[in-house]
Amino acid sequence: MAIERDRPYSQFNFLVSWEGLDASDVKAGFQEISGLGMEITVAEYRAGNFKDNAPMKITGTYKVPDITLKRGVIGATNLYEWLEEVRNGAEDALKDVTIELLTQDRSETAVKWELKNARPTKYTGPALNGKGTDVAIEELVLASERIVLETA
Repeated sequence: MAIERDRPYSQFNFLVSWEGLDASDVKAGFQEISGLGMEITVAEYRAGNFKDNAPMKITGTYKVPDITLKRGVIGATNLYEWLEEVRNGAEDALKDVTIELLTQDRSETAVKWELKNARPTKYTGPALNGKGTDVAIEELVLASERIVLETA
């Protein structure tokens, strides 16, 4: 892992992988990832005999928002096949997904996010337009039970 530095890393050097999908494979060549994060709920509580009128904050449950992966259509069916496994209730359909942000020279991992027990919840095919010149993009939305962040 990379060491801390004064300048932030650029967002365009990243790798995605999971069991059955190697980060160096063209099928893992995603253009965009969004939604990485975590939310912790807070409950407010105030007993009637508190001397202060403000409630205390109590940490509650947490949740990981859905993560969206986008890539150009390359004719690969691996995203749809994974969605099909989940839809059919396959026991091994949940996967740990790894997203690595690389250093500028792509020699080391600067930051790594692991999405634990991820499953696809939505697949969106490309918008098609006979007059368009954009690349056809497909989108996969993942739901994860936990996110783990690793740095140097």
